[in-house]
Amino acid sequence: MWCEPTVLVYALRDAKVLVMHRKQEPNLGLWIAPGGKIDPGESPYEAAQREFTEETGLVAQDLQLRGLCTLVPLLKQHLWFIFIFVTTEFQGTLSTDCEEGDLAWVALEEYLTSLPKPQADEVFAPKILTTDAGLFQAKFEYDAEVKLVEWIEHS
Repeated sequence: MWCEPTVLVYALRDAKVLVMHRKQEPNLGLWIAPGGKIDPGESPYEAAQREFTEETGLVAQDLQLRGLCTLVPLLKQHLWFIFIFVTTEFQGTLSTDCEEGDLAWVALEEYLTSLPKPQADEVFAPKILTTDAGLFQAKFEYDAEVKLVEWIEHS
């Protein structure tokens, strides 16, 4: 079995969220939080700091782990583990040159209700970004066409 640990970092400021409009696969044309793969020897926290800075030019001061999700494709030969962080304190100048997508501050409500997102993000983003209910945990299962068929929230 193959496992892919990844991180996402949502930055919040003035009722807005910093998201990326992807201009390449995966998730071409969708809006996602900055993030990426955890490198060998990194903790999820260290990867979140690195990926956030690499993609945005900003340095997070207060990363908070808010979600842990497992994505399971139909063939179940590999898994993705996503560690989802939120930051409200950061410094630096927002980069305008990210090869993976275009960054934008958008109204949180617009992001949650009308911007196209990956299927799992549609489920976890509202729970992570609008509540302080602790750590959100879930498993998402996909079919052969990579369509979400079931998700199970763990309390």
